Amino acid sequence: MTRAKLIAGNWKMNGSLAANEALVQALRAGLQEAGGAGDCAVALAVPAPYLAQLQSLVAGSDIRLGAQDVSRHEGGAYTGEVSAAMLRDFGVRYVLVGHSERRQYHGESDDDVAAKAQRALAAGITPVVCVGETLAEREAGQTEDVVRRQLAAVIRANGPCISEIVVAYEPVWAIGTGRTATPEQARQVHGVLRAQLAAATAQAQRVPILYGGSMNAANAAQLLAQPDIDGGLVGGASLKAADFLQIIAAARAS
Repeated sequence: MTRAKLIAGNWKMNGSLAANEALVQALRAGLQEAGGAGDCAVALAVPAPYLAQLQSLVAGSDIRLGAQDVSRHEGGAYTGEVSAAMLRDFGVRYVLVGHSERRQYHGESDDDVAAKAQRALAAGITPVVCVGETLAEREAGQTEDVVRRQLAAVIRANGPCISEIVVAYEPVWAIGTGRTATPEQARQVHGVLRAQLAAATAQAQRVPILYGGSMNAANAAQLLAQPDIDGGLVGGASLKAADFLQIIAAARAS
């Protein structure tokens, strides 16, 4: 089965009203010049305050709206949190859950991530479930155990709905460091994740597995050519229209 590629940009805590408009206009123009995104899905995960602006900016384009986090709670007295229903009100199609920065800086557990994925799915939003190991875990030979454990929590919580998620493998040691997993390293972990999904659902081949770890315009084509690498979760390069468009082009060509 050939899965459509997905290139998702994660703006992290970057952006302004003016910069956002300029970036999205450049992306829309570039996609239009290229004849559209083709069979490659394109998404932008933006800071929550900009969801309303981006909903308007991407309307009528090939760009889908994404959020960077969602509450594990349905609603109530949880100051500062954003519910899945709120995201749905803004036309959000994707939401990141379990990004390594959330796990590291906010102490999110595997169970937290699983619950967030569950909330997103219940609201009709596709969770992009992030998994990945630290440098210490890789050097200790624990990579496969770590990513299996992280994904297993989401599988347990979501059962038959697991085929509706997106998985993103993001080696923590390669995020924002300029270091990138080699295509072979990435392919090996993606294969492990694909096998784990296959053991959980007969629809495992429907699940895109993205690579997220300093994917950029220079290395995207080589990474995207690997089996079971179905796209990218792109950080810094998603803030540069030319680079992001080049990654999309590489995905279309792979």
